[in-house]
Amino acid sequence: MTKQMKADMMLLLVTLGWGVSYLMVDISLENMGSFTLNANRFLIAFAVVAAFFHSKLKNVSKETLKYSVIIGVLLVFVYIGATFGIQYTTLSNTGFLCGLSVVFTPILSSVVYRKAPEKKLVLVIMMSVTGIALLTLKDNFSVNYDNLLGDMLSIMCAVVYAIDLLVTERAVQKEEVNPLQLGIFQLAVTGVLNLVLAFIFEKPHLPTTPRIWTTVLFLAIFCTGVAFVVQTIAQQYTSASHVGVIYSLEMVFAGLIAYIFADDVLTFKSYIGAVLMILSLLTMEINFEGIIKKLNKKPI
Repeated sequence: MTKQMKADMMLLLVTLGWGVSYLMVDISLENMGSFTLNANRFLIAFAVVAAFFHSKLKNVSKETLKYSVIIGVLLVFVYIGATFGIQYTTLSNTGFLCGLSVVFTPILSSVVYRKAPEKKLVLVIMMSVTGIALLTLKDNFSVNYDNLLGDMLSIMCAVVYAIDLLVTERAVQKEEVNPLQLGIFQLAVTGVLNLVLAFIFEKPHLPTTPRIWTTVLFLAIFCTGVAFVVQTIAQQYTSASHVGVIYSLEMVFAGLIAYIFADDVLTFKSYIGAVLMILSLLTMEINFEGIIKKLNKKPI
């Protein structure tokens, strides 16, 4: 098994956890505010992961700390979009719209690296935009103002996370940056910033029931601590766009979990939109030219 394949398998497990996380967040928000939840989530994750890797956190470079702060700030906005999005729209909408980072990543990558986008990217954008419209608009195609704020926050989450993937990709390519340390310290930055916001806008507290402790610990340890360390290390062996495509399965898992455990049933029009969005993500990943070349080379 190649290093890239191992990285992909690790990222796939992370994606499964993130698909479940939307339901876990929804349950946790019954007991605490969004900033308080994210502060608990990231600070507990940092404490657990730092305790496990404490011997490898010595001699941290300034470059590692700099990128930890940059990525930590980006993650604050990512999780503002995700957690507040869940409060103001459906679990399915949040899962599908947050998954659009896979579309935004190659678009932003083309801008940042000044590379002409692939021809199929135009098709992908058209498919995903049509999918968003079908998923979020009412049956008469008027704006669904009841979910509008949550939908916009979820899209913001996808855009900022695409930026996060590109910044992480650039960071881990630098010799002065230690990927493991970066993955751990960004958790601390995100947690501290959310705690500050919690003191300003909420009354921060620890979970108060066993049920909420279970969901918060699942979010903290698996969906945050393990996930971000794995992502940072795995990005040494694959590209930001590739990571984004693997993470696109998050929306599939999120939709299934929302349907099974939260009775979150979409309209027929919304399901068509969701399918279009998933197809746009798969189209972004599939190398059609490579497949055609291989088929042409096969003897008849």
